[in-house]
Amino acid sequence: MEANSVKRTIVFYVIPDFSMIAFATAIEPLRIANRMLGYDSYRWRVASIDAGPVRASNGVEVAANTSLEDERRSLTGENRPSMVFVCSGINADSFSQKSVQAWLREVHNRNIAVGGLCTGAYILAAAGLLSGKRCAIHWEDLPGFAEKYPRADVYADLFEVDDNIYTCAGGTAALDMMLNLIGEDHDDNLVNRVCEQALTDRVRSPHDRQRLPLRARLGVQNSKVLSIIELMEANLSEPLSLLEIADFAGLSRRQIERLFRQEMGRSPARYYLEIRLDRARHLLVQSSMPVVEVAVACGFVSASHFSKCYRELYGRSPQQERADRKQLLTSVA
Repeated sequence: MEANSVKRTIVFYVIPDFSMIAFATAIEPLRIANRMLGYDSYRWRVASIDAGPVRASNGVEVAANTSLEDERRSLTGENRPSMVFVCSGINADSFSQKSVQAWLREVHNRNIAVGGLCTGAYILAAAGLLSGKRCAIHWEDLPGFAEKYPRADVYADLFEVDDNIYTCAGGTAALDMMLNLIGEDHDDNLVNRVCEQALTDRVRSPHDRQRLPLRARLGVQNSKVLSIIELMEANLSEPLSLLEIADFAGLSRRQIERLFRQEMGRSPARYYLEIRLDRARHLLVQSSMPVVEVAVACGFVSASHFSKCYRELYGRSPQQERADRKQLLTSVA
């Protein structure tokens, strides 16, 4: 095999509780591409802090074949990588290994592409690499990430590439990002052959939806109700009044009340409250934000009012929600 036939050497650095689906769908298209080409255009290695095995969030352990120290040395040696991906999953917001952050900064400063799979944007942001940069993260983690790192330009896209920094939302979005990479390195013909082998019919655009459209997700067909719900979801930290919503929709308050009773089975005020509390629940379980900051981020003027509404909907306080989540994660670990 010619040495120049290797397009990229990629390091996948795995964090405890990483997402197996994102990890696997990032590596598999590279393996398939090599098979279709008949030579190794892509090489990769799996790294961990001490070259020991790392357990994914599904409980399966993945063996690493290189350590963080090995990778630091490789930056000036023959094994210098062309890309580094951090693979994470749950609890990424609380991951704070200074040595990993310093390594990622060094990687980026040496003009080596760096990226994050699933919640990897948290690790990159903590290393100071995402200020003013477009990035993608799983929709479930986006609210907490946006609150913690307001200088990052985060989107609910499948993947983003900005200034040699690659981020994807996890799940099968890693497949789309890698197929896009293969297309840049080779051609559409190879991408199509990889897709056929992986039994996927197309490469999704970076800006395709992560979630189902509202119409499919809610089972609602009325376009006016859908546009109002989209407006509500875009204004959670500073909730709009029903009068402001009515002006936007070109309907009277009474018409909106009637439509929501018919389509959603509750008043618009109640539905608005529920989606704000749903956002709060995601922040509580997916971030370490103080409860009072969660309340403010979801449009509540006081922590006591927030706690009262939360308990009425979920049957437990925000503090209990967070404590139960921590206990669950501890029992899984």
